[in-house]
Amino acid sequence: MAETHILTQTDASQRARLLRVDSYDVAVDLTGSDTTFVSTSTVRFSCTEPGASTFIEIAAEAVTAAQLNGTDVDLSEYSAENGLKLPSLAADNELVVTARCRYSSSGQGLHRMTDPVDKQTYLYSQFEVSDAQQMFACFDQPDLKARFTFRVTLPEHWRAISNMPVDSETTSGETKTVHFEQSPPMSTYVTALCAGPYHEVTDSHDGIGLGLYCRESMKEYLDAEGVFEITKQGFDHFHSAFGVRYPLPKYDQVFAPEYNMGAMENFGCITIAEASFLFRSQVTEYELEQRANVILHEMAHMWFGDLVTMRWWDDLWLNESFAEWASHWANVEATKYSGAWTTFLTVRKNWGYRQDQLPTTHPVYTPMPDVEAVATNFDGITYAKGASILKQLVAYVGIEPFKQGLRQYFEKHQWGNAAFSDLLGCLEASSGRELREFADTWLASAGVSTLSPELQVGPDGTYTSVAIRQEVVAEHPTLRTHRIGVGLYDLDDGVLRRRRRIELDVSGERTEVAELVGEKQPDVLLVNDDDLTYCKTRLDERSMATVVEHIAGFTDSLPRALTWAAAWDMLRDGEMAARDFVRLGVVGLPHERDINVVSMIQRQLGAALVYADPAVTPSLRADLAATAMRAVEDAEPGGDMQRSWAKAYAGFTRGDEGIARLKGWLAGQGVPSGLAVDTDLRWHLLTCLAGLGAASAEDINEELKRDNTADGERLSLIAHASLPTVEAKAETWRRITEDAGLANYARRSLMLGFAHPDQLDLIRPYVSKFLDSVAPMWQRLSTQEAIEYISFAFPRLVVEQDTLDATDAWLANGGDGAEEAAMRRGVLEGRDDIARALRARAKDAQAG
Repeated sequence: MAETHILTQTDASQRARLLRVDSYDVAVDLTGSDTTFVSTSTVRFSCTEPGASTFIEIAAEAVTAAQLNGTDVDLSEYSAENGLKLPSLAADNELVVTARCRYSSSGQGLHRMTDPVDKQTYLYSQFEVSDAQQMFACFDQPDLKARFTFRVTLPEHWRAISNMPVDSETTSGETKTVHFEQSPPMSTYVTALCAGPYHEVTDSHDGIGLGLYCRESMKEYLDAEGVFEITKQGFDHFHSAFGVRYPLPKYDQVFAPEYNMGAMENFGCITIAEASFLFRSQVTEYELEQRANVILHEMAHMWFGDLVTMRWWDDLWLNESFAEWASHWANVEATKYSGAWTTFLTVRKNWGYRQDQLPTTHPVYTPMPDVEAVATNFDGITYAKGASILKQLVAYVGIEPFKQGLRQYFEKHQWGNAAFSDLLGCLEASSGRELREFADTWLASAGVSTLSPELQVGPDGTYTSVAIRQEVVAEHPTLRTHRIGVGLYDLDDGVLRRRRRIELDVSGERTEVAELVGEKQPDVLLVNDDDLTYCKTRLDERSMATVVEHIAGFTDSLPRALTWAAAWDMLRDGEMAARDFVRLGVVGLPHERDINVVSMIQRQLGAALVYADPAVTPSLRADLAATAMRAVEDAEPGGDMQRSWAKAYAGFTRGDEGIARLKGWLAGQGVPSGLAVDTDLRWHLLTCLAGLGAASAEDINEELKRDNTADGERLSLIAHASLPTVEAKAETWRRITEDAGLANYARRSLMLGFAHPDQLDLIRPYVSKFLDSVAPMWQRLSTQEAIEYISFAFPRLVVEQDTLDATDAWLANGGDGAEEAAMRRGVLEGRDDIARALRARAKDAQAG
């Protein structure tokens, strides 16, 4: 990957003060070699201080020509790291830069891949945070918006997709040039180019042209009807709610192969991870809801991020938090996924809670000294905690004043840049409430509060005292004001019915709830009922005893999810034994009716085995496997629950009987009625067998012959890395750490398969190898790739004091510079996971 310029906020502020950028005309020629392309950028801009100097970013293999106002620019000092210096600016300027740029295999810049099925080549761009410079010369910062015109020369049979519709095409022999319409003002990071023989499906809605694109070999899996349905529902909802129409004439969604993340909000040209959301096999409602959430998240960005853009990356949290909140809100209000707030709690907030308890936690609002720092903050705090705060802000001011404030904000700042203070001012005006203290308390401090009930019950069974205690850790002592609901649930013939709910503000260390004095004690008292605030919660002894046996008795999914979340937090905090959490799963989860909750808790039950005393882990795993198999047999044939429990069974089962069953399913024998052993389930079964030593490299290669696709290749890498041999681990590690030509998606796949809970003797030697590799991998990889490497490759399954000691020794030898701190962050987080697991194991051993 090409080196890029690391822009600082100071330099960006100075450049924004100096320049006004009018337009870019970018000509890209994709008909040259397989490794590089030619880019010519014509940039028109003005300067408020004629005679001043500045610089422009272009991360090229070579800049072959540059002229500023007709005069050649000195190229002798050009480097990708420093950019191109522009001296003696005029009041009005025209810069023309021609460069030879390199295609990417990292998923950043202009990514190029070749489809193993038909050998066709596909390209897509990914420019956030500051990788537009890998394709064209630009002032690569969010507050220097401009109008863009793209002209792309490409093979005649290819299709080009960008932010705007095609204006014209001219063909010359086997090539053609596609000229796109000029765009309205936008930031460089949301410009886009996708090219290749993409399959196209079109539609329209409310005057907006809609397009869907995928690789030709994947077109049979493109669920155009389902994607268009959510897209149209999203536009109707946001148009009504925001009061400002989506401003572009078309809206394309491109399913991109080898993609690093979920999706990206390129203005009018959204890219979506093909491997995650272009389903080749039967899918559950959980996966479909996740796809809907991604579609709506990126659509919300069209207003919050693209139409109105942050001035600098310190407001990245607001972009992502708003889209995160808005996507779940739209799912609830406009689609069939009316339980999306349960999913938000179960999936997203759990991510935020984990991130907020790591030693690397940070406030939601975090200064970003440079663009490299931004990469480390695409995390659960930026997305989930920030969205939780917005959700509470909505409860605090009311949804109608909130929407009114948004309308004012979009109307006032459209096509420009704004900061959180601008949004807050609009919300204060619309609600009549002072919000600065709320914002400061929630955004400027790190850490998560724990809310617990303190109860006294009289002889007649009524409360004589009820209070909510707020606890915070010493490192992050801020006590916040929480708007919460408190629900009282009674057990009636196995059903937990809510008798009463009150809503109040909790502040300080202890808040009395006088309204409940004299109320009969319920079977379950649920703090933060309806999940209004961002906090961990605890259950009192009576409530915990009730839910352990009757968690399925809640008729609504949200209180069940809140209870599961409380138990998960107690397990991770060493307050609940792993065997008790597993018992809760064995007793309660087979009766759970929400597939989103089931899918997430199944993962947590697998993680709970890492927190268990190793002496009882085999028996706990056997209990989970037996539970999963019973759930498969009891489930509706062909339904979501059957499939989800079948995959869980494959992950939990051990021993000859389980291995024989999985092999039988692969061979089409003894398959539960209705269970589709399709492509994705076959790979899951085979990978589980490989990890247990019950499938060979030859078996994996045979399966790849059956599924000789890009996704099949990705899944085969995971399976090969799972094989329990010294040779397989050594070769996998060599490829991960030494193969310079390895694409990022391939490295990620190998890391996903490398560590297995039954292979500790094989992976223990790689604790020291990993620590030795961190610094050289940080230097060799891009920042985003390096962060991912440290996170995925950290030996989290080797839960031993020796791992902790080795990690501490490595950390003790580090420096304290900004780059060192960024590199050490992932290691610190891995260390915390080991320490937490050791504490949890000690708790579980005591319970025995």
